[in-house]
Amino acid sequence: MPYVKTRDGTDLYVKDWGSGRPVILLHGWPLNADSWDPQAMALADAGFRAIAYDRRGFGRSGQPWNGYDYDTLSDDLADVMAATGAEQDATIVGFSMGGGEVARYMSRHGGKGVIAAALIASVVPYMLQTDDNPHGTPQSTFDQIADGIRTDRAKFFHDTFVPQFYGVGMISSPVSQEQIDHSTALAMMAGLKPTLACAEAFGHTDFRPDLASFRVPTLIVHGTGDKTVPIDASGRAAAKGIAGSQLVEYEGAPHGLNVTESDRLTRDLLTFLGR
Repeated sequence: MPYVKTRDGTDLYVKDWGSGRPVILLHGWPLNADSWDPQAMALADAGFRAIAYDRRGFGRSGQPWNGYDYDTLSDDLADVMAATGAEQDATIVGFSMGGGEVARYMSRHGGKGVIAAALIASVVPYMLQTDDNPHGTPQSTFDQIADGIRTDRAKFFHDTFVPQFYGVGMISSPVSQEQIDHSTALAMMAGLKPTLACAEAFGHTDFRPDLASFRVPTLIVHGTGDKTVPIDASGRAAAKGIAGSQLVEYEGAPHGLNVTESDRLTRDLLTFLGR
């Protein structure tokens, strides 16, 4: 069953590997489910059922004009869980933008069927800098991202966003050029409208009211060197707002720690799931 049809008729491409307790993996912006492949394979090998899907507008999924708000995106998650039969004893894991879907599912859908959650380099609880969120990202940064995408999306992703995503700088380069090329290719599979609309959604959605809905064991993993989603307004703030959560900080790790710290993240996920 490579595709699931959502309640509004959008086709979502689903990868369903292994058998056992389901773990649903939600990818970051502007990538797709393939970015979870190393973890998905390890989970399947360890006796879990790894389910990863391309968010609407991204990868091999349909690209409707509407539906890039988090209420709709969390409904898509519920539809994938229902269609795959992963509605019991499930763990939902969100990377970057995908953390918002986890948070909104816990509030909007009451965490139905979920026994554990994980937020990996996540945008939760609130990215935008405001008077009551001083550690957030200034609006000017989001404006620059939108301008770069509209002007030359391929160049922006390849030369600016993806290198920052993986912590590439003048001195250090923790990933290969081939990895940058691959991630850019995944990003370019998304439509222009979904790319812009989802950037608006994750940059401006306030998930602070959703935090009280986390009533299951929750793992939070974030890099202290994350320049894309800085840890103070995200990982550390989420840990303070989610009762009983476990925060694991990766010292110096960039945003794309699912690649730069792939083996460590896989071990931490398996340890958490084993609890």
